[in-house]
Amino acid sequence: MSYIDSNISNHLPNITLDYINDKKKLNSFYNRSNKLENYKRQLDEKRRQYNADFRTVLSNQLKKQYQSVSNKSIQIKLIEDLKLKNTFTVTTGHQLNLFTGPLYFFYKIIDTINICKKLKKKHPQNNFVPVFWMASEDHDFEEINFFNYKNKKFRWNLNSKGPVGRLNTDGLENVYDEMKKYFNFSDFKNLLSLFESCYLKNKNLSIATLNLVHSLFGKYGLLVIEPDNKHLKNLFSEIIIDELLNNNSNKNVQNTNNELNKVFNNSYNPQVNSREINLFYIKDNLRARIEKNDGVFNILETDISFTRSEIINEVNKHPERFSPNALLRPVYQEFILPNLAYVGGGSEVAYWLQLKEYFNLKKITFPILSVRSSVLFISKKQKDKCEKFKISISNLFDNSNKLKQLYLLKNSKIKIDLSNQKNIIKQNFSQFHKLAKLTDKSFLGAVRAQEKKQINGIENLEKRLIKAEKRVHKDSLSRLIALKNELFPNDSFQERQVNFSTFYNENKIDLIESLIKNIDPFNKEFLILEF
Repeated sequence: MSYIDSNISNHLPNITLDYINDKKKLNSFYNRSNKLENYKRQLDEKRRQYNADFRTVLSNQLKKQYQSVSNKSIQIKLIEDLKLKNTFTVTTGHQLNLFTGPLYFFYKIIDTINICKKLKKKHPQNNFVPVFWMASEDHDFEEINFFNYKNKKFRWNLNSKGPVGRLNTDGLENVYDEMKKYFNFSDFKNLLSLFESCYLKNKNLSIATLNLVHSLFGKYGLLVIEPDNKHLKNLFSEIIIDELLNNNSNKNVQNTNNELNKVFNNSYNPQVNSREINLFYIKDNLRARIEKNDGVFNILETDISFTRSEIINEVNKHPERFSPNALLRPVYQEFILPNLAYVGGGSEVAYWLQLKEYFNLKKITFPILSVRSSVLFISKKQKDKCEKFKISISNLFDNSNKLKQLYLLKNSKIKIDLSNQKNIIKQNFSQFHKLAKLTDKSFLGAVRAQEKKQINGIENLEKRLIKAEKRVHKDSLSRLIALKNELFPNDSFQERQVNFSTFYNENKIDLIESLIKNIDPFNKEFLILEF
């Protein structure tokens, strides 16, 4: 196990890097940083601000949501614990990716579990429950309908409209049949059984995902929550009505964006763009934006519209038909949960930083933001190759051209860096510069032009020398780039491309146990794990 500094790994947006580096310029945009010692004050604040009456509703709805789940004795106790005033949650969330999608799905959940473990040890008088919030109301089916196994993509083909969590699991039997043909059944029996039991025996994608996540993480005390729920939305209905009538989230987010622009000298680009109304109207096959024009609330791309009194009545009768967008979803989550912290990716944390002013307005405790862990799995064979190439693992985070150049610098028999020669030219011309100051200015121009010409000549020779050495080392460079592609498929990070099934039968690695053991949610360096 080793680490790469997150400041050189290029996997986080600049604003998120500033956050984990505790840059003072961002202090006003969040509540408390993700340090274990900050959780006591966070806990006290949440206890004061959270509506304890929500606990019974939350517990009752989770019981109903877990009716289809087996082996849930741990979860039943946790659901009961949520009624107690000394029980708090730590939450992460994600899209309902087919068969969990990319690996970082695991890292977010394991961070959440491990934060709760550390909090229980630090504050044993309280209960801490890790929660996975399903993004069941999202509608971008093309982002979630596949998973990758090495060079194979398994895709669920379906015409989709409306919230993805409500999608019927029809068509997933075709994915299962394709998996059976591709995988060796004896080696991947448990993997295939997991897919079959979760996806083919449940009626919609939300229930299937709940069962899948529970099958993988249930024994670690994870609770999965389905937010597309009438009773939970009813708790949130006052904010839904305020959003429709007063547009306060947009006003506050725009103010925050302006403040961030001041901090970043007008170079700030919002991670998520706010709208006048940050809500969708949803039904089984519909998820459409709400726009207000001349006092009428129109559901875009439909013939549905409401007057002011009609839409208030619709919220009161059918709160489940109003879905927060990416900016308002965090508010819904933190309003209904006794939550202390949110574990998110770099881009997620970036848009949470747009929301603090609105949380203040609504008197909702702003959660501690924990940037999820990032992990690179590397085999001993791959590590040995790095050593043979005289390349460190951190060098593999560079682009291919830079990596090739570094290899040549370390392995070429000749010196291909001509910096010394360029420095000698500059030193020699410094005498001409002194001389030029004593005579006509036109001579100074001639000196500068000649110096530039000679420096350019050396740089051209250097480029040709590198090109010649690339031909000499062609085979080794090809093997080096092949190694990089193994660890950074599609020139991206392993965790964003690779599905957990890739490691399922790889050296019999116990992926979850290995990650639970090695991931420290309070260490934000990039973790390298050898297997």
